[in-house]
Amino acid sequence: MNRQIVSPSYGGDSLEMIFPSIASVMGLPDRVNVLGLPEAKRYVVVLVDGLGDDLLTQHADAAPYLSSPLMRRALTCGVPSTTATSLTSLGTGLPMGEHGVVGYTSRVPGTNTRLNVLLWDQDVDPLVWQPHATVLEEMQAHGVAASVVNTAKFEHSGLTRCSQRGVPFYGVDSLWERLEAVLDACEAGERSVVYTYESSLDHTGHVHGCTSSQWRDCLTKIDGELRHLRDELPADVALVVTADHGMVDLPRENRFDMDAVPGLRDDISVFAGEARFRHLHTRSGAAEDVTARWTAELGGRALVRTREEAESAGWFGAVSDLARPRIGDVVVAALDDFAVFSSVEFALEMKIAGFHGSLTPAEMRIPLFIDF
Repeated sequence: MNRQIVSPSYGGDSLEMIFPSIASVMGLPDRVNVLGLPEAKRYVVVLVDGLGDDLLTQHADAAPYLSSPLMRRALTCGVPSTTATSLTSLGTGLPMGEHGVVGYTSRVPGTNTRLNVLLWDQDVDPLVWQPHATVLEEMQAHGVAASVVNTAKFEHSGLTRCSQRGVPFYGVDSLWERLEAVLDACEAGERSVVYTYESSLDHTGHVHGCTSSQWRDCLTKIDGELRHLRDELPADVALVVTADHGMVDLPRENRFDMDAVPGLRDDISVFAGEARFRHLHTRSGAAEDVTARWTAELGGRALVRTREEAESAGWFGAVSDLARPRIGDVVVAALDDFAVFSSVEFALEMKIAGFHGSLTPAEMRIPLFIDF
């Protein structure tokens, strides 16, 4: 089995450097074009949820536009490789250790409750949870017409307020509305940056798997839509397409249910994260014992690390006092096609096909596609 992992390239060829690089192109002081993006006065950035670079390479024939070698290279996302963390990194230009959105679910410090960041199901102020300004609002403050085009129901969500706040939001409910809104928004100023989001590939992967015919068909449809968007955009607009993470499919036999192993939950007060990347919050002083117990049980199927070990390995970037208590005292990063489930607390996860969150190449490598 392949035990390869990919470490995040924070500050370099990494997802969180896209907007800071665009900001540099737009003339903002103290921003650097780390990614070497082209000199353009207007940008449209499309994030395709779940479009891993490895998957795009494997299915190049299904996406001839996005697979053009002259326009594409690979970046890394951050850890964990999951939507909430990646969208916040994209929006703020910061790794998880600084912005503090540590995963799909995370412990609310000082409690034994979990915040589901996609549902925002706890009484937590998003501006307190994630206090850093977005790069979009920074660009707008310097005269750039920055905006977001996304599904209307997301406008006031907690995740949107964490990751894309501070600029006009164009709420849409169809593909054609999105196209028209993007075209209008990119012409809102002499300098403009428009961000928009495509969710259908990730949804298809979770339901049917990323090795399914449905996933390939969805990729082909998105490829055609992006080609059409490029054709409709003015020639002076640079189109950037990227992703938040890749995906892997899990066979049923590799779905480890922690609740089926007596004693494995001992000393754990909060079980958070998601199947491919778990946060284990332990009782005081028990992290080493929990690490040893889980390592013995999982063997080589996952990387089991204390929070301090994961920090030292650079998984999260520099970790702030804000983020640290939200990260598990022990973290479990699944390898290969394995994952850790809880039939008691996360029963719904056991029903889906495709997953992400860990540090494998298929999850960590994302495309940076530029057409200008």
